Amino acid sequence: MAELRDLYDINSNRTDKTYYKGDPIPEGYYPMVVMVVIRNSKGEFLMQKRVESKGGDWGVTGGHPKSGETPIEGIITEVKEELGLDFSNENFIEYDSGCDGHDCYKMYFVTKDIDLKDIIIQEEELTEVRWFTMEELDNMVKTGELNPNQAACFEKVCNYIKNTNLC
Repeated sequence: MAELRDLYDINSNRTDKTYYKGDPIPEGYYPMVVMVVIRNSKGEFLMQKRVESKGGDWGVTGGHPKSGETPIEGIITEVKEELGLDFSNENFIEYDSGCDGHDCYKMYFVTKDIDLKDIIIQEEELTEVRWFTMEELDNMVKTGELNPNQAACFEKVCNYIKNTNLC
């Protein structure tokens, strides 16, 4: 059965409208997309590689909250589903949000040291998870290895880190 999701207005307010994954979105309403950039104490970023049927590209953990979930609850669910990790007690920092005409989105940042051996990847979604340095990710942006959405996410979090002295 398809997943039920909430719809939002242009100001990222949840409405009383819902839709099923795969259904057309009514005009004037937007699905919510949540993403989390995870950085360890060495300054490396956790990235995951999607299966070929989902594009096969590298990106951060993210997805759509299920109906009734807040965006924070949605990202906690996505981390659990995709990586097998419990982030329910993490200190998420929202560093960007808005609506871009197709989706509403909330981008989160968290610092956490994770041993890759503790990750249980969702095999129908992912093929690999690894840590990348800022330089490696910057090079992936320059060479086009990150799709435009992931490159924009990376650039926004880099600006956030620089502006908040989290380097």
